[in-house]
Amino acid sequence: MNKHPNLRAYLAGIAVPTVFLLVVMTAFIFLRSVYNVSTPIERVIVFPMAAVPNIWGLWNVFYVAKLAGRNFSLGLYGGLMPLVLVPMGYGVTRLLDFSIPQIVYNGFPFVFPATLIIYYLAWKYLVGFLNHELGIA
Repeated sequence: MNKHPNLRAYLAGIAVPTVFLLVVMTAFIFLRSVYNVSTPIERVIVFPMAAVPNIWGLWNVFYVAKLAGRNFSLGLYGGLMPLVLVPMGYGVTRLLDFSIPQIVYNGFPFVFPATLIIYYLAWKYLVGFLNHELGIA
């Protein structure tokens, strides 16, 4: 089963955020339709819906191609991803002139470390499981 390991790594990488984003979008549509929550999130939702799964997939391809044979921790490697995604997301909000609520700035010192932990766990257990199932790491 050595055919196309990079393709299998890419597919294993995009699986987790794609399912998660479907849940998030379902919740958002529910809140918008039932409770009339008026947030102009449509302007910035394109970044997470289009870019994040692709970045996860490419991140996993790089891990499988370069780091898997060196006993580098997949969880630690995946836990570093928010250090790339957060500045990119912030840049998108600035480019689109999307105002970030003050509560986001106030909560960032607490939420960001939790995000690093969640990414570590997601990569270690979810992406690691998919990589193992596909026989690529």
